[in-house]
Order: sequence, then C-alpha cells, then structure tokens
Amino acid sequence: MEYRTFPKTPIRVSAISFGCWTVGDDWWGHIPDTEALDLLRYAFDRGITFFDNSNTYGRGRAERLLGEALAAIPRNQYVIAAKFGYDIDVAHARAGQRERPHNWNPSYIRASLEGSLRRLRTDYVELYLLHNPRMDAIRNDAIFETLEALKAEGKIWAYGVALGPRIGWRDETIEAITTRDVAVAQIIYNLLEQEPGREIFPIAAAHDVGVMVRVPTSSGMLEGIYTRETVFPASDHRSHRERKWLIEGLEKAERVAYLQQRYGDTPTQSALRFILSTPIVTSITPNFTSKAQIDEAVAAADGRVLTTGEMQELSDLYDRNFDVSPVEDMRKLVATAGRDG
Repeated sequence: MEYRTFPKTPIRVSAISFGCWTVGDDWWGHIPDTEALDLLRYAFDRGITFFDNSNTYGRGRAERLLGEALAAIPRNQYVIAAKFGYDIDVAHARAGQRERPHNWNPSYIRASLEGSLRRLRTDYVELYLLHNPRMDAIRNDAIFETLEALKAEGKIWAYGVALGPRIGWRDETIEAITTRDVAVAQIIYNLLEQEPGREIFPIAAAHDVGVMVRVPTSSGMLEGIYTRETVFPASDHRSHRERKWLIEGLEKAERVAYLQQRYGDTPTQSALRFILSTPIVTSITPNFTSKAQIDEAVAAADGRVLTTGEMQELSDLYDRNFDVSPVEDMRKLVATAGRDG
C-alpha cells in the first residue's frame, strides 16, 4: 500500500481509503452489521488506514459500525474523515436521489460533531468536511469560525469540503480552495468524468490543498462488470439513471481497456492507477462491498503510475469524447503487444 500526506498537515493516509457509505446505507444493497464489521477490519488489515464517513450514512449507522470495528486498534493507527451539514434529526423520506435538508447553524455543527465522535468512539477526527455545501455555505463566515474553534479545541485537526455530484460543484470547489483555509477537497474524478477535476487540480496544488477522489470507477462503469443487458434493482441508486448512461458509458470504457494490458491490471485497477497518477490526489475512495474488491484496490496502490505521455493520451481521448479511428485503435494494440505488465 502506498501512503500519502495531505499538504500543510501531518495527516498521512493510505492512498486507498474506505468509503463507509456502502456499509451505512442500502444504496449498494444491504450489508448486515456482522459483514460490515468484518469488511472494515479486513480493510485495515490490508493496509487501509483512512476511512471516509458521514453522519448521514444510515443516520449514524456507518459511524457506529466504524467505531465498533476499530475499537481495539490504537487511535493513532488510522485516520477518519467525517462529514457534516445535513440535518439527520428531521424526518426525511428519501425518494429517488432527493437530498436531506442542510443545517449550517454553528450550534448544530457542534452537536453534529459530538454525535459523530460518540458513535465513532473517539475524541477527535482528523478531517471534518462540509457535506455537499452550496455557495452560500462556503461564503458563510460563521461556519468557518466554528471550524477554527473546533480545531483550537483539538476536536478536529483540519477541515475541508466534499462536493458533487448533481449540484454543480465546480465553482463551489474553487471558491472553497481559494478563499478558505481548507486542507482537502473531495471531488468526483475518473477516466470518464475528468472535468472539472482537471481544472481544479492545479488550483488545489497552488493552494496546498489535498484532493480526495470519490466515484473512481464512474459508479462501477469502469469495473468491467456491466453489460448492455445489465438491469439495476430498484434499491440500487444507479436504477435512477437513464439507460443512455449505461450504453454510452460502456462504449467509452471500451476505449480505455488497452491500459489493462500495459500494466497487467483489472479494469478497476486501471481506473484507480489513472487517478493515482495525479500527484495532487492524496487518496481515492472506492465503494467496497466485498473483500475481493478491497484486495483488488489495494493491489493497484503499488506506486506504479502512468507516464506523462499516457496521461496526455487519456486527456486527449476525453477531449474527443472517446472518439478514436480504427487506425488509432490498431496502433494501440500493436503498442501493447509483448509489453511487460
């Protein structure tokens, strides 16, 4: 496992983190408590020391499970990113992908943190992230004054923002990075969704802000498990997407499959290696529902990165909307023939 440090902080984390959404909510299928605890402990045993959580994941269930799973492990051996901002205390029938309301009141921020610390069985979290804030929240001085006070009290080490996907998060990310003392921005970035990440990366680098990447396989599109006949169950969040998303995504994924031959990777590992090849990215947060997925992701964090030429090639391909000529396809096949993975 490769480990990286968030700029301007002492926080060192595994390049692969565990996104606790999958064990807290049922949007990827229900995982019973016993299985969830086993997965979390297995991830730690495989070298994953960074856990991304939120009080809204199962209204505290994911935090409770993480606290229980790691209770016997010394606190300085793992890192937690907790999120806040959604009001988990109001009744909310989550239909489709409708959002829970936000509550940015300073007193509620403090109460949210205390609740998270209690469920996590700790007296501090290393990172505390605004969860999908709009521009009004990022421009709200009271929120950041509260976060600075929590830092001074030792209850958080640093803070940041977690943004996307449907709210239009480019401007919010840039505003947070350039006007607030954030240590991290968590954004969506992958082979099929390279913008606005490509625009944000140099801005983050210029301000010493680390980047956490979520949705690294484009909601599973880059894992090589979907076909044109795939049908998602009604309980799966991907069932809310148009059929066009699946068909076009599969066609684009086929255009980058040659990377697997070059590095001896699985489709998922190619997707992760592409992201880890961007230096400003501190950690990637896949969605794990099995030990096999954990093993696969950990194996991709072996320190090998794509060349500058390969990264430019993939950037150019994205700019052309993954349109390549048969001649170019053949050149790639010839170039990978006999190459040591």
